[in-house]
Parts: sequence; C-alpha cells; structure tokens
Amino acid sequence: MRWLFVLVLALAIFGGAAWFGYNTFVKEEIAVKKEQRGEVTPPPAPDISLPEFQAAAQLRQEGKLTETRDALIAFIQKYPSGKHVDEARDMLGELNVDILLSRHPSPEKIEYIVKSGDVLAKIARKLKTTPELIMRMNNMSGTMLHIGEKLLISHPEFTMVIQRKANKVTLLNHGAFFKQYYVREAKLPPKQPSKITAKVAETMAWKDGKRVGLGSKEYLASTKWIRIAGAAGYTLYSMPDGAHPNLAQPPPPVGLGLAATDLEELSSLVNKQTAVTIID
Repeated sequence: MRWLFVLVLALAIFGGAAWFGYNTFVKEEIAVKKEQRGEVTPPPAPDISLPEFQAAAQLRQEGKLTETRDALIAFIQKYPSGKHVDEARDMLGELNVDILLSRHPSPEKIEYIVKSGDVLAKIARKLKTTPELIMRMNNMSGTMLHIGEKLLISHPEFTMVIQRKANKVTLLNHGAFFKQYYVREAKLPPKQPSKITAKVAETMAWKDGKRVGLGSKEYLASTKWIRIAGAAGYTLYSMPDGAHPNLAQPPPPVGLGLAATDLEELSSLVNKQTAVTIID
C-alpha cells in the first residue's frame, strides 16, 4: 500500500508541476505567437462613456428637457468618436425639435402679439423666421390670425450640410448641431464636385399631382419637397414611412429621398435664405 501512496503522491506532484509549467510558460508562449500572427482578438475596451449616456437618457425620461440638452451637448463634445455618439445626436435632434416646436421656455423664443394688418408671411419676414415654423410652434391648422392673439416666435439661423457618402442631412443652428436626418435613397448624377455651396431654392408642397400653397386647405396633408438652388439634381423628396404609408406624388428623376415625416419637419425649418453645403 505504501508504494501505491508514493505513486499517487508522485503523480500529484509531477502532474501539478506540469500543469503549472504549461499555464505559466507554454500557454503564454502560444498566446504570444498567436497575437504576433494576428490570430488573437484583443478584449474589447471598456465603454467608459456608457454611464454618462445613460444618465442623459434618464434626464430625458424625467422630462427635464433643458438639462438633457446640456448633458447631450457635453457628451458629444467629450466623446466625438464614442460608441454612443450617433445615438446621442439622434436624441439631441429630437430634443431640439421638441423644445423648438413646443411651449417649453427657452432663451431663443419671444412672444408676439398680433396687430391690425398682420399676416403670417409679414410676421415671418419681420422676425426672420418662416410661416411654417410659426404655424408648427403655435399648433395652427391654418394661416388665419386674430388681433391680440399671442404667438410664440423663434428665429433660428439654420444651415444645412448634405453628406453624400454618410447618407445624412445635418441641420445646424447658429453653426451648432441641431438635428440629423437619414437619406433613404440617393439618385444622383455619377460625376459630382467634391463640395458644392448652394442655398435652398424653394420648399414645395404637392397634393394630387399639383402644387399647393401654404394657406390652402390641402397644405397640411401635402407631400413636401425641398429644391436646392445651384446644385443640379439635388431635390430632397419624401418617401413613404409609418405616418405616410401612401404618397401619391412620384419622386423626381434625381435627388435624395428622406422619410416623409422628416421632410415635413425639415421643410418647415428652412427657407430660401438657408445656406446648403454638399460634401462627399
């Protein structure tokens, strides 16, 4: 029995030594060689930005609009190439629109009292905004005004950047990010300059194959387009989405297609003075 005990003990000692040697030296050497050959995938880096993004999202759920906006702007500036930066930009864009098109107080909004002789287009020109934006901010279904009526007015300075390769349309307000929209379809000429500087030529509204005006009863249910001046082929046109599953107006032969809801929103924010930069 003693020799059996000695045998088991020897096996345990030498086996343990062999296991230790393998894990300490052989296994490490194999791992080094695999890494040198590029066969080893390094462990993912910890996502240090996630807690701050989640904190901003929590503020949004709590309805703290201004605080959320500040947190998202700080997050994007701190992590410009971070894992969640596109999500943060999408959230910030939705938030910016919510603040702009609501009664939520913000420094860029003023109150205007309608006077005798006022019409919507005149007020928009005077206060450097658009009739569509005034209508959306004040939940108006038509252009009729009443003396003494209080209108909430904002006069943002929007510019638009179209990124062809990224398939994005980014709206800037006073040079700062406001919102990004995604291009669903691109039908453009094959040869284009790497950079084009232009302006919005006009916003268009279509109903039953005909152009309709802002004051018409068909305007709210119309299909919106944006034509870019000085850049042949660049018309932003509406494509069906969940809120607009059926669009009667066929798309133009060339241009960029966006979700109809996005075009509806975008066309209310820009005007003929909106500068446009088109880049690869």
